[in-house]
Amino acid sequence: MAIEKQVFGIARRIARRRSAPALHPQGLTCTGVLDVPGTEGGAAPWGVPLLDRPGRYEATVRWSRAAGLPPRWPDGLGLALCVEDAGGRGVPFDLLLTSSGAGRLGRHVPRPRRDALAGPYSTLLAYRVGDRDRVIVAVPVRAGRRRVRGDLAALRQALDRGPVRVELRAAAPEEPWRTFATLTVETPQPYPEDATPTYDPYLHSLPGLRPTHRLHGLRAAAYSGSRHGRRAVPAVPHDSPVRGQKPGRRDRPGAP
Repeated sequence: MAIEKQVFGIARRIARRRSAPALHPQGLTCTGVLDVPGTEGGAAPWGVPLLDRPGRYEATVRWSRAAGLPPRWPDGLGLALCVEDAGGRGVPFDLLLTSSGAGRLGRHVPRPRRDALAGPYSTLLAYRVGDRDRVIVAVPVRAGRRRVRGDLAALRQALDRGPVRVELRAAAPEEPWRTFATLTVETPQPYPEDATPTYDPYLHSLPGLRPTHRLHGLRAAAYSGSRHGRRAVPAVPHDSPVRGQKPGRRDRPGAP
C-alpha cells in the first residue's frame, strides 16, 4: 500500500540520518530477570505456556527516550525487553512498551513523561494473549523511591543504587488488570552504540502471545525501514509477512 511505503521511506531516512533506530535512538541497556509465578495455584490459565508455567528467565532490558529530546524535556519513554529462551532454548520473546496512561483509552495513547517511574508503560496496541486480545502494561513499583527523571543519566544513577521492579499486567477492555510476571531491572551494561541489542516484537513473538494484526502493515513497514536505514542485516520486505526461523540475539535485525 502507498501509506506503508511512505512509512517505510520515512523510517529509513530517519534511521540513515541518525545511524540509529528511527525511534528511541539512544537508550540504557541493562540486565534483568523475569519471574513468572504461573497459574498452577488455581488462577485462571492464560492459555500461553510462558505465562502458565512458573519460571525464571534472563532478560535484556533497554530504557530509552522516543524522540531523543534534551534531558530536561519530557519525552515518550520506552521500555523494551528480550526474554531469553522464553519459548524454549534459543527462542526469545521481545516486548516493546511506551509510557502511557492506564485508563481504557489512555492505555492506547503515548504520554510524554519526566518521571520514569511515575506511571505505566503500554504496548498501546493489543496483543493476542491466549484466546483474547489484551493490552500489556508494565507498572514500575516505586517502593519508597523518590522521583527518577526520565533522562538516561538519572536512570543509570537510580539503577546503580539498586534494582527497579516492574510488574507486567494484561487486560482486555472489560477486564481488570491482572499481573502475570515481575521484571527486575538490574545493572546497566556498557554497550557501544553499534552493538546495542535491538528488539523486534514481530520476529520474536510466541504462539498465543503475539501482536494483533491491527495496524500490522504500518508497524512492520516502520521496523523494516529502520532496519534498512541502519544498514543492518537484510530485512524482510516491508510488504511481506514475517515467517521462518528466528535469529539469535547476536544476529537480530534492528527495530525503530
